[in-house]
Amino acid sequence: MGEVDVHALRGVDLDLTTGEFVVLLGPSGSGKSTLLNILGGLDTPTSGTVHFRDHELTDFDDAELTRYRREHVGFVFQFYNLIPSLTALENVALITEIARSPLDPLAALELVDLGNRKDHFPAQLSGGEQQRVAIARAVAKQPDVLLCDEPTGALDVQTGIMVLEAIQRINRELGTTTAVITHNAVIADMADRVIHISGGLITGVDSNDHKREAAELTW
Repeated sequence: MGEVDVHALRGVDLDLTTGEFVVLLGPSGSGKSTLLNILGGLDTPTSGTVHFRDHELTDFDDAELTRYRREHVGFVFQFYNLIPSLTALENVALITEIARSPLDPLAALELVDLGNRKDHFPAQLSGGEQQRVAIARAVAKQPDVLLCDEPTGALDVQTGIMVLEAIQRINRELGTTTAVITHNAVIADMADRVIHISGGLITGVDSNDHKREAAELTW
């Protein structure tokens, strides 16, 4: 920013494992979204390296990063980004047209308990239902990794719990490595591991008792 350097992340060293449910917990401005964007290939770090399995993402050009995002990563953001002129089913089906081995769009909606709302347009759905459609769209391409940036930020508490339960169900049933960033400590109880971030630094890691053994998937 002109003559001012802002270090969003500083010396972060992080491994994620296959099938793990991780919460990145920290206040606004702590660097959570920057870290998520780097994991998802949306941003590249100014120093350091990022690895996905045996690939070094920091060596990828724009086309290779696009392929990585398309084939391996599903994104869920705070705002739903649904196409208003398409039904719930059509919004999900849109992503399956560019995926290698997608789920059936209706099956993806049923994973988030919205099979009965498949013909409804976004304006006919509640906020929580729209977010669950966005989750179904993200997982319909069967990504290796699901990255969620404040998925409950625009929702009330009870609706947020329903959305988080849908994410947790996908993590358990599909074995999708899942990282959720939030500033809500209540969500941490759902995770295998909680990574605390403050001021661009990892300040602590908590493992919950139910954490499962998993093969290593390194970033």
